[in-house]
Formats: sequence, structure tokens, C-alpha cells
Amino acid sequence: MNLAIRGIDAQIEFGDVFLHDRHPNMKADFILANPPFNVSDWSGEQLRDDKRWKYGVPPAGNANYAWLQHFVHKLSPNGTAGIVLANGSMNANSGGEGEIRQDMIEAGLIDCMVALPAQLFYNTMIPACLWFLARNKANGRFRNRSNEILFVDARKLGTMINRRNKELTDYDIKLIAETYHNWRNKNGHYEDKPGFCKSATIQEVKNNNYVLMPGRYVGTETEEEDGIPFEEKMNALTSKLAEQFAKGAELEREIKKNLKGIGYEI
Repeated sequence: MNLAIRGIDAQIEFGDVFLHDRHPNMKADFILANPPFNVSDWSGEQLRDDKRWKYGVPPAGNANYAWLQHFVHKLSPNGTAGIVLANGSMNANSGGEGEIRQDMIEAGLIDCMVALPAQLFYNTMIPACLWFLARNKANGRFRNRSNEILFVDARKLGTMINRRNKELTDYDIKLIAETYHNWRNKNGHYEDKPGFCKSATIQEVKNNNYVLMPGRYVGTETEEEDGIPFEEKMNALTSKLAEQFAKGAELEREIKKNLKGIGYEI
């Protein structure tokens, strides 16, 4: 229905993509996917020797790295993919996931990682992230990024639209997209921004034990100096604190007086 209302022609097949691939020979230039998070009943025990697990056999209890490798398998030689997964996929180590992630990183498949704000989804409160994969980061179409991964921490973006859910504004989406495109494109004029984005080398990622959480790399946002000397700030703070202590003591005396008036003396 989503494709139909947008006038997009598509070949849609019903079935289990892991057990019965309906597009066995398809190699896609572009893949967009939002698979279910942390699926435990994905028939992993029946697929231990599957040809798609080039970078390691995914754990039977979690399909996150099965999804990632399935999409890599479906990419054309110069294909790219954007995949939404749970935040835990960026640093998971159970069941060999850490080794799979390491092999995918060293194979040059990871192009960009984006940490998303919480509360974006209506059906789950699990924080999510975006994986951008590229089969060939030196194909000539864009800048050669073979030794780099872009990290974007977008957790502070978004606007609450009700008490439960947050939404990325058009400005937020444009900011994330332009950051990635400026980094990827030739003459894109990209710059690291503390607290938001960082272009890290593979060696830096290796030094962080192949963890792909953007917060590890982007650092903290630079605070602007207000020009007020430290001594002046401390004098103002201590004066305010002394005033609050005095008010607290006065309130304590008043409470004791009122309690005494009704027969309870402290």
C-alpha cells in the first residue's frame, strides 16, 4: 500500500526472507530497510551454513546481524544501503556479533552511523540507529572514504509532538542528510562538529574495540564562554547559597513552632 499510494512499481513477494528468499538473484543498487528489532525466532538454527554469513554466523537468538549480512549480500558491486536497527546493534558482543561487526568494518562496508533520538517510533520505545553501508567506498562516484567512517550523534534532535513521541523536523532531517552528503561528496566542505559529528579513521574505531556508537567519537559540544571571571561566578553562587540556607533555617523554625502549637515538640 505504501508503494502504491506513491506510484512506485514494485515486485512484492510474501514469505520468510531468511528461509525462502523470493529474490535469490537480485543485486540492488539501493536498499532501504526497517527490519524488526532484536528478533529471536528467526529460524537461525536452521541456517548455520547459509552462504550469506560471509562475515560470521549470526547468533540464533538475535537476527540483527543476519539482517545486516542479508542486505550486504543483496547489494550490487557499487550498491549502498540504509538500515534502521536497535541501538544495541552498534556495540553487541554476544554470540559472535562483535566479531561479525569487526569483520564488516575491516572489509570497509560501514560508511556512516547515526544515533537517533529516543521516542521516534509509535510501536516501540527501543532507541534506534541508522546503518549506512557501501559496497565500494572508492568507486569514483564520491570521495574515497575507504579508511573512514562518519559518526553522527542526532540524539538531541527532534521535537516532542505529544507526551510519548518525538518527531524529527524537516530541519533536523536536512541537517543529518547534508552532513552525510558533505562528508561523502567530493568538495563537500565537511567539518567535524564536537558533540554532533566526527569522521573517524578505521584505526580510531579499532582503538574503541570496534564499537560503532557515535557518542564514543563525536565528543562533547563546545560550550561558549560567557566572559564572567571564575571568582565573580563563585562569589555570586556562594551568596545565593547562603541566602537559601538562611531561608531554609527560617522555614525550619516556623515548622517547629507550628508543631509545638499542636502539641508536638521537636
